[in-house]
Amino acid sequence: MVENVTKVLSKSEEDFKRYAGVPKWLFWEMTAELVKAKHEKASKGGRKTKLICREMMMSLCYWREYRTYYHIGSDYGVSESNCWKIIKWVEDTLMKSEKFHLPGKAALLEGSDKIRKINLTDGSGCEIERPKKNRGRTIRENTKAT
Repeated sequence: MVENVTKVLSKSEEDFKRYAGVPKWLFWEMTAELVKAKHEKASKGGRKTKLICREMMMSLCYWREYRTYYHIGSDYGVSESNCWKIIKWVEDTLMKSEKFHLPGKAALLEGSDKIRKINLTDGSGCEIERPKKNRGRTIRENTKAT
């Protein structure tokens, strides 16, 4: 379980990005945000901080490969429901962080000076192909039994 994370973290920068989908420096920044959130959560009372690198790696595996919670959980030694809770917590925590917020649609369109063309096709004038109804060729069953 922990060996998985240490093996991945010991890989080269290029191999790590290929495996996890993010560079190592970004992994460590996201992990630092999770550590900060865990300490805030623990200060209010609760369990002590556990392996946050493992939780981050589980989330990256889910986002990168879209594997089932069952398979990710079995790789990291947690149950399927625990795996879901961990990944959900990581997603929520990173979304609350201002560092990892993506700009909205308006911000993306503001900076672009390119004219975008949209091709629309009107399909309302096209006739739908259906088989024709033929009453003469249809064999009906007698409804009255003799």
